[in-house]
Amino acid sequence: MDDIVLEIKNLSKSFAKNKVLDGISLTVKKGTVMGLMGENGAGKSTMMKCLFGIYAKDEGQITLLGKPVDFKNPKDALENGVAMVHQELNQCLDRTVTDNLFLGRYPKRFGVIDEAKMAKESTQLFASLNMNVNPKAVMRKMSVSQRQMVEIAKAVSYDAKIIVLDEPTSSLTEREVKKLFSIVDDLRKKGVSFVYISHKIDEIFEICDEVSVLRDGKMVMSKPIKETDMNELISAMVGRSLDKRYPDVDNTPGDMYFEVRNLTTKYEPVLEDISFTVRKGEIFGLYGLVGAGRSELLESLFGVRTIASGEIVLGGKKLRFKSSKEAMAYNFALVTEERKLNGMFGKDTIKFNTVITNLESYKTFGVLSEQKMLDAANREIRVMRTKCVSAEENITALSGGNQQKVIIGKWLERSPDIFLMDEPTRGIDVGAKYEIYQLIINMAKEGKTIIVVSSEMPEILGITNRIAVMSNHRLAGIVNTKETNQEELLRLSAKYL
Repeated sequence: MDDIVLEIKNLSKSFAKNKVLDGISLTVKKGTVMGLMGENGAGKSTMMKCLFGIYAKDEGQITLLGKPVDFKNPKDALENGVAMVHQELNQCLDRTVTDNLFLGRYPKRFGVIDEAKMAKESTQLFASLNMNVNPKAVMRKMSVSQRQMVEIAKAVSYDAKIIVLDEPTSSLTEREVKKLFSIVDDLRKKGVSFVYISHKIDEIFEICDEVSVLRDGKMVMSKPIKETDMNELISAMVGRSLDKRYPDVDNTPGDMYFEVRNLTTKYEPVLEDISFTVRKGEIFGLYGLVGAGRSELLESLFGVRTIASGEIVLGGKKLRFKSSKEAMAYNFALVTEERKLNGMFGKDTIKFNTVITNLESYKTFGVLSEQKMLDAANREIRVMRTKCVSAEENITALSGGNQQKVIIGKWLERSPDIFLMDEPTRGIDVGAKYEIYQLIINMAKEGKTIIVVSSEMPEILGITNRIAVMSNHRLAGIVNTKETNQEELLRLSAKYL
């Protein structure tokens, strides 16, 4: 058919005896958005890696615009009109936006890089996409959302026929999500097709024309979005119906346990005069727009950022951490937002990443015990239901959601009293999210104090006791979860803008 851009037929891929993809077929039409869903470990990433030539497929055929293709690497795919914007952005952070756009294809004039042409084309590209991005900005100084916009612009600059978006809104504010959807819609009208990988079911219904669901390496559903509903999608993904998206928040917070008094940080971005209290066994949410200062606040509490003034009080004792090691000594734990950048050791195994924060516990007569470490890793694999071949598998071989499970598991090994969680369910499927919500609630019921950052408003309303809302690096207000709503949270988040 003339309107078919991408067709995947009977695609299979195995690693040793583990069949990750089993006879997958997928069709994407011109100018449409195909939603691709499935639990972590269902095979979505493997399927895309086979498309982009990162993995060699075992069986099957991939056809682009009616012609069979077998890309050797992602650069080959990109130059043939197939682009991907990864959830974990791979960019040269110390170079400018323009450098990242033209990486590997610098235009030259008289044998010298034509920087004037690059600057002109970059400016024109962002203007055509109505993106507010400074081409001269250094990537490291930009927010995750802006860096993601650069990747989308780069895909467009290659005249991509099909763009794969992998969890594109995981770090975006609601305003930025609307902007992204507007860009997708404009490109769709120009004939560009998309594969939209997401765990956010609401977004799938808002932006997609069709939806396909992978489960355990098989394509279990593929149909127009208008012919399905949320319950059918969840059932297809997890193999069972999920009656509620959030468990009952039935913890009972105790006495006041943790207090922050007039906290102000030293370096940019400066947090100003932050004060709040959290009770023992409470789930305390932090909401706000991206860039409001939520992550910086958690880093300050964990000793990563320098505090200029103010106090942190735990159980009546005043603390001032100079490092994360000191925070850990007081039984603090931190799950960071960007797991690839600062949450895990990408070149090492699941076992290594599980035990690294708690090595003293695995020693026998002062020597590390391989068996104790293996037992710990296997214990957390069971508790977190991590999909993997074994504890000796490299963590980068796992899907993003399963990597997150390993990271949470490493902190569970320390049994923390104060658990700081920055976007803990980012990139995790609906079934695994429910498990992590239940884990958070159970920890609170055991008397652990949880401070959780989330950009997903339904999530922050669904799993907390109280919510502090931040705006422009200040605290805009604190509300009781049962007595508030989305409108109040949005109003507070815009208070100091």
